[in-house]
Amino acid sequence: MQLDALFQQAQALPTIPKVAQELIQSFNDEDVAVGDIIRTISTDQVLSARLLRLANSAYYHVSRTVASVEDAVTMLGFVNVRTLVISTGLTGGFKSIPGMDLKRFWRHSLHTSVAARHLAKQIDLNSDLAFTVGLMHAIGQLVMHVAMPEVMLQMDKTLNALDPRRVALEQQSFGYSYFDVGAELARRWKFPEEFANAIAASGQPFDAGLFDPVGALVHIAAWRSRAEENLLNAEEIEAGWPADVGARIGLPLGALLADLPPWAELSAGMEELIS
Repeated sequence: MQLDALFQQAQALPTIPKVAQELIQSFNDEDVAVGDIIRTISTDQVLSARLLRLANSAYYHVSRTVASVEDAVTMLGFVNVRTLVISTGLTGGFKSIPGMDLKRFWRHSLHTSVAARHLAKQIDLNSDLAFTVGLMHAIGQLVMHVAMPEVMLQMDKTLNALDPRRVALEQQSFGYSYFDVGAELARRWKFPEEFANAIAASGQPFDAGLFDPVGALVHIAAWRSRAEENLLNAEEIEAGWPADVGARIGLPLGALLADLPPWAELSAGMEELIS
């Protein structure tokens, strides 16, 4: 199925809350009206409830209970609230997909996002952008499973979605991979172009036209998360290290082994996103 045809399937283009789309746009808006955003979030009861659960989680170590969206912005800051709302909107866009372990999918995506945010701070990249791209870097898999379930279930039997050879198999079979689908989804959701570029580059950083540092960083974070999901030992992890990508963005292997905090510490309190 061609990429355009895939998105013609009525069910293949999931919806996310309007406020999440507005917050995505705010990445490029230096004059965002925070008060308007607070009011918009507050009108979405489901989104507000999940935001408050996350804001009160151990991850943020708040000194008192966060009781409202306005409290969340005051105590956590607009950037953190934006990240939480966008994340909640993304994970809520797909309720169930036959044949897919959505909890595992989102766990891998969450680990990718928290690792990307942590590593971005080490090399002075936009950590909030890295987190959001990390969370949605593989979302094209979900679109493909919804649009052509039988084909994708058969492909899963050949190579599971976390196999590093999966991208090449999809390229050979369709002429595109789930990274291309995720990038196109970002465009159709009207995300800033930097999101689409980073998602596309997170699959094969040197094959996506202009080199994208955030995409390269997410590529490495996803590689590390897959290693965890596949229960690789330190020797196997080191053998698979994408050294060329790491060298290009100034990220040494040690940052992914000895220096990366435990997953439980990186994502503590964020599990609400995948529950």
